[in-house]
Amino acid sequence: MSHSAASLTMTRSGGDAAIAAAALTVKLGRQPVLHALDFTLPPGRITGLLGPSGSGKTTLMRAIVGAQRISAGTLTVLGLPAGTPSLRRQVGYVTQSPSVYPDLTVQANVRYFGAMHRKGKADVAEAIAAVGLGPLGRRKAADLSGGQLNRVSLACALVAHPRLLVLDEPTVGLDPVLRADLWDRFRAMAEAGTTLLVSSHVMEEASRCETLLLLREGRLLSQLTPAELSQRGHSSNLEQAFLAIIREQEAYDGVSPPAQASTRSRDTGVTKQHGSVR
Repeated sequence: MSHSAASLTMTRSGGDAAIAAAALTVKLGRQPVLHALDFTLPPGRITGLLGPSGSGKTTLMRAIVGAQRISAGTLTVLGLPAGTPSLRRQVGYVTQSPSVYPDLTVQANVRYFGAMHRKGKADVAEAIAAVGLGPLGRRKAADLSGGQLNRVSLACALVAHPRLLVLDEPTVGLDPVLRADLWDRFRAMAEAGTTLLVSSHVMEEASRCETLLLLREGRLLSQLTPAELSQRGHSSNLEQAFLAIIREQEAYDGVSPPAQASTRSRDTGVTKQHGSVR
């Protein structure tokens, strides 16, 4: 973690992290997926989780919400061990695939998830309005577009008013206008005190976060701010800056120049496409 990122964490959180990991290790069978991660995330802020496909982003998120058993180390969420039953009412999780019932209306879907947290009609209406789906409340989920389904899933998570909201690539498939609108809503939630952890492969979205976790091959390359990413990667283009950090790490690990070039083309998983890291 950079010194300024550490300062950001301690200053804004008052010493109490929303999420804290120490030597966090996850294995699937005997295969390590996350390797001894150490980080702390401040409450009431947006943290971006960035990395190529296969870097361990979803596994880390599943561990945070208690859906993935950890193999070693510790993982604390809102002051409690990850997976503690009482956290279920405090943590919202939006997966990559929409988690809604297609034969139910938008309202019925959100009402169902709200009932699990003893939320009423006002909470349901508020959650639906927060994702901009008020006019479509009576429409069945099966009749919605992919982007609209993603927003219904988000509303189902928001209805519980979680203290921590974990979002796994929530803007995939959304057009730029909808993506910008969702990020405005995320910012408003953070300002109201909600902690957000948002994974993305769109590097432009990194600039909307206050802290970034950079993952590759299950290892934490760095925790830093967007400005520090740009500075460390020697580029105002965050995608290029991230690529530079990957190459820096390869050099640090002792990869020779010819093998380094070959490795990048084979298994970094990073490609340039409309400002994204895949």
